[in-house]
Amino acid sequence: MTATKSTLPPQPARPDLGQRLSNLLYNHPRLLLAILLTPPLLWLGVVYLGSLASLLVQGLFSLDTYTGQVVRKLTLSTYGQLFTPSNLDIVRRTAVMAFAVTVASALLAFPLAYYATRFAKGRLKAGLYLAVMLPLWSSYLVRVYAWKLILAKEGIFSWFVHFLHLDWLLNAFLSVPGIGGPSLSISPLGMFIVFVYIWLPYMILPIQTALERVPKSLLDASGDLGAKPAETFRHVILPLAFPGVVAGSIFTFSLTLGDFIIPTVLGNSSYFIGQAVLVHQGTSGNIPLAAAMTTVPMLIMAVYLLAARRLGAFDAL
Repeated sequence: MTATKSTLPPQPARPDLGQRLSNLLYNHPRLLLAILLTPPLLWLGVVYLGSLASLLVQGLFSLDTYTGQVVRKLTLSTYGQLFTPSNLDIVRRTAVMAFAVTVASALLAFPLAYYATRFAKGRLKAGLYLAVMLPLWSSYLVRVYAWKLILAKEGIFSWFVHFLHLDWLLNAFLSVPGIGGPSLSISPLGMFIVFVYIWLPYMILPIQTALERVPKSLLDASGDLGAKPAETFRHVILPLAFPGVVAGSIFTFSLTLGDFIIPTVLGNSSYFIGQAVLVHQGTSGNIPLAAAMTTVPMLIMAVYLLAARRLGAFDAL
């Protein structure tokens, strides 16, 4: 009688480290969420918010006018300098320019975005997208200096105005105090034109995105109920597209508030906030005043966002 060899059931393979880690994260979703959120929250809390806190603290210091050294004693005197007539004039000038650029960008962007959304098809729509995005592919400085040459007295814009015999109209605009100057390349009016050109794509894209979300069935229903096209636009299209206008205005308004390159290249001796910060920080070495002045755009944007929220602009985002 021959003895049979006993057979043991096969042992299951032990999971490797990767499988055990995967099982751990699957069974503990909160641990996975913590791992995913910790790096960006650390970056936001330490680098971004920490930098802002450091900025606010720097504004609480002062500058010794005799030695030129920063006095690291907490005081509100530096923030008090923001209320001097010269600094208030800088804030007012910058805010007015930002508001004008935002309104002009919205008025120019809405018709183009509406046409691209409702009427453009195929290659035409792709071409409009390309036309809007193409300026963003070139250097910011190249575009600004190109516009300085275009708007100069010897530039193509002045030549075109002279060709149309409209020199009197251009000279009338340039003679207006507050917006004119020796030429368009050295005037607030020229700055306004370049600001609108530079930031216009940031207004077009959010509005177009908002318009594409408007169901065509709503427009058809409005027409079936007897609403005229103007009424459909005012009561249906505009309220639904308003969040896109607000989103675009956040870009154009905030970017204009902090920009210092365009006012430096095309401006005159009247400073904007960005220029003032650059001069205080770099030329005069007044770091506390530069830090205090950088809080002005943040406060303006905070008030603007609160007002937009009160108007319900973010409800449909």
